[in-house]
Amino acid sequence: MAEAHSPAQHQADSHDLIRVHGARVNNLKDISLEIPKRRLTVFTGVSGSGKSSLVFSTIAAESQRMINETYSAFVQGFMPTLARPDVDVLEGLTTAIIVDQQRLGSDPRSTVGTATDANAMLRILFSRLGQPHIGSAQAFSFNVASISGSGAVSMERAGRTTKERRSFSITGGMCSRCEGRGSVTDFDLSALYDDSLSLREGALTIPGYSMDGWFGRIFSGSGFFDMDKPIRKYTKKELHDLLYREPTKIKVEGINLTYEGLIPKIQKSMLAKDREAMQPHIRAFVERAITFTTCPDCDGTRLNDGARSSKIKGLNIADLCAMQISDLAGWVRDLDEPTVAPLVTGLRHLLDSFAEIGLGYLSLDRSSGTLSGGEAQRTKMIRHLGSSLTDVTYVFDEPTIGLHPHDIERMNVLLLQLRDKGNTVLVVEHKPEAIAIAEHVVDLGPGAGSAGGEVMFEGTVAGLRASGTVTGRHLDDRAALKPATRTPTGVLEVRGASTHNLREVDVDLPLGVLVVVTGVAGSGKSSLIHGSVSGRDGVVSVDQAGIKGSRRSNPATYTGLLDPIRKAFAKANGVKPALFSANSEGACPACNGAGVIYTDLAMMAGVATVCEECDGKRFLAEVLEYTFGGKDISEVLAMSVDEAREFFGAGEARTPAAHTLLTHLADVGLGYLRLGQPLTTLSGGERQRLKLATHLGETGGVYVLDEPTTGLHLADVEQLLGLLDRLVDSGKSVIVIEHHQAVMAHADWIIDLGPGAGHDGGRVVFEGTPAELVADRSTLTGQHLAAYVKG
Repeated sequence: MAEAHSPAQHQADSHDLIRVHGARVNNLKDISLEIPKRRLTVFTGVSGSGKSSLVFSTIAAESQRMINETYSAFVQGFMPTLARPDVDVLEGLTTAIIVDQQRLGSDPRSTVGTATDANAMLRILFSRLGQPHIGSAQAFSFNVASISGSGAVSMERAGRTTKERRSFSITGGMCSRCEGRGSVTDFDLSALYDDSLSLREGALTIPGYSMDGWFGRIFSGSGFFDMDKPIRKYTKKELHDLLYREPTKIKVEGINLTYEGLIPKIQKSMLAKDREAMQPHIRAFVERAITFTTCPDCDGTRLNDGARSSKIKGLNIADLCAMQISDLAGWVRDLDEPTVAPLVTGLRHLLDSFAEIGLGYLSLDRSSGTLSGGEAQRTKMIRHLGSSLTDVTYVFDEPTIGLHPHDIERMNVLLLQLRDKGNTVLVVEHKPEAIAIAEHVVDLGPGAGSAGGEVMFEGTVAGLRASGTVTGRHLDDRAALKPATRTPTGVLEVRGASTHNLREVDVDLPLGVLVVVTGVAGSGKSSLIHGSVSGRDGVVSVDQAGIKGSRRSNPATYTGLLDPIRKAFAKANGVKPALFSANSEGACPACNGAGVIYTDLAMMAGVATVCEECDGKRFLAEVLEYTFGGKDISEVLAMSVDEAREFFGAGEARTPAAHTLLTHLADVGLGYLRLGQPLTTLSGGERQRLKLATHLGETGGVYVLDEPTTGLHLADVEQLLGLLDRLVDSGKSVIVIEHHQAVMAHADWIIDLGPGAGHDGGRVVFEGTPAELVADRSTLTGQHLAAYVKG
C-alpha cells in the first residue's frame, strides 16, 4: 500500500495575506505591514494616529478604485473618481465593503424604511395583497406624487409629421398637503419683518436680506410696493405681493431678474435643507420664525387617503411603518401567503436582521437624520448580515459607538460570524471589549497627527498587553469609583417627558455636578436630554452631528480663531484684514487660495499639483511680506495648536482672543493639529473634539455632551475626564449621555434608563451615585459597571 503523502499546498491557497508596503497617505510614515486574510484584525492607536488613513484611505480605497477600473470608461464617467493612494505596493486585496460612521442622509424624506429597502418590499406587498387594490407599488410611496395630464404629441414617421393625442396618469402615495414630509410649516410673520419700518429702513429681519445689495434692487425695481411706506400700512395686495407672490420676471437697471414672495423664497432656500446642516444664524432664524406641526391631512404618516385605505389583515402600510420593528417582524412571520412567498421571506429576513443587530426598537417611519452615528452604522450593516458573499474584506469604523456594554457583546458575535463565513474583517476600534476578540492587532502611534503614523506593534492581544505601547499600557485601565461625590447646587426639573418612547418620565437632574445619563441603545437617553433639556435657556448642547467642512476649511476658520489673528495682522501692518484670508482678497489668483491646482480628468482620477505661483502657501506674495511677531500668515497657519498658543500667549504677538481659543483646543487634546490643516483630513474623533472646543467658550450654565468619548483612545479618556472636572469645578453643570464605564465611574450622579430598548424602555430604572448603582446591580448597566470596576 502506497504511503499517503500530504498534498502540497495549491498555489492559489498561498495568497493568505494582505501586504502593504510603503504607505504614505496623510500622516503615515512609509509604513509596511502584513494583515492575515479570513481573520479579524483590529487597528488601535490614539485618535489621529493614522488608523483611518491606513484602513480606509489606503487599503479600502485602493480595493474600490481597482473594482471601478473593471467597468468601461463610459460607466466610470458616472462614478466618483478615486486617486491611487500614495503607497508603493498593495498585494492580496479582496473586494472591500466599507461600513463607516457617515450619517445617513438627513433629507426630510429619508426614513429607516427607505434607507434599508424595507419600505420598497412593503410597498410591493401592499400592491399585491392590499384591499382595496389601488395601484402599483408607487401608489404606496410618500415620495411619488399623483399626477395626470394629456395633450397632443408631434412625431416624425416615414418623413411625415403626425400628431397624436396622448394622456398619462401616475398614482402616487404622497400626501399633497405636506408633500410627503409628514409636517407642515407655519410662519410667524413678526419674525420676518418689523411692520413699523419701511423696506428701505430695513424692516426685513431675515438673514442675508439686506437692502444694500441685490435684494434691495429687486424690491425697489419690482414696483409692487412703496419702499418708503411702513409695512403695517400696506394694502392687502401689497402684503400679498411681499409675502406670497409667485415667481415673476422683472427688469431692473436693464437686467432680467425674477421677483418672488418672501415665504416661497424662504421655503426653497432654507426649509428644503435639513436643520442640522444649516449655519447657526440661519438655524436660529428658522427656529424663531417657523413652527413645524404635524400635517393635519395625513396625521404625520406622509401618505394620502388612497394609500392609507388599502389594508392587509386590518392594517395599512402607515400602521406597519409606525410599529416597532421587532413587532412588525412578528406580524410578517404570521403572514402566510404562498403567492408572495419569496417577498415575505426576504422581508422577514431583513426585519430579523434589525433585531439581531440590536435595532429592533426602531420603527421604519423614523427619520434617518435622527439616527445616531452608531445606529446609522449598524443600519448599514444590515444588508451584509445575510450576504452569501465570501472572501470579502469588511471594513468597520468603530462599530461599538453608541453601544452599551451589553450590546457590544452582541456586536462582537456578529463580527465573528462575518469572519467565520470566510471573510477578512478589519476593525478600527478603541474599546477593550472589542479589541479582546481580535486574532491580529495593529497598533499605530506613538502620538497623533505628525507625531503618529508608525506601526508600534503587530501581533496578538496578549502581545499588545505586554508591548509597552500607549494602547498596551492602557488596555487594562479601570477607572475607580470616586471616593466622594460633589453636592448638587440645585436641580433641573423634567416633568412628563414623552418624546419618542419615553413614558411620561419625571426626573430631577442635579446641577453643579457631573451627571451621566446611560442605558442600553434605544432606551430613551437622547430623547430625554435632547427632547426636554437641550432647548432651554443657558443650555449649551454639543451633539453628534458631523461638522461640515470643505478642503478650504481648517481648524482656524471653523473655530473662528482666524478672525482675531487676521485683525492682529491688519492692525500691525495698517492694512485690511481681508488680505489675510486665503478665501478672500489675499488669495493667490493662480490657485484661488487653495494652495493646489486641481485638474479634472473625467473618468480618470483628478490630479492635484502644488501651485507654482505661491508654492502651496495659498497667499499673494505681497501678503507674505506683512509679518506679526516675526511670522507671516502662512507660517502662523503651519503652526500646531501648542506652538500657536505659546506664540500668541506672550511677547509682541500677544493676542488674548486667539490665545483663549487655542487653550480650548489644547484642553480637548488637539494640541498637535496644525491651524491650517484641511478639515477633510481630520478623523471622526478629532472633528467631534474640535466641535466641543468651539462650544467651551460659550456662556451657558449647563453643558450637554452626547457621547464625548466617541473616537477617543483609552489614554485620551483620562484627559476628557479631567476636562469635565474642570468644567464642573468652574461652576458649570455637565450632563453627559454616555456608555463608557470610565465616565460612569467618574460621575457624581447616574440616571439609568431602560430596562430595554424601544417600547421595553423609556423609564428611569435607577437614580443615584455610581457606588449605589454598583451595589444595587439591578440593572444591566449596574451589572456591567460592577464587573468593570472589579476588573
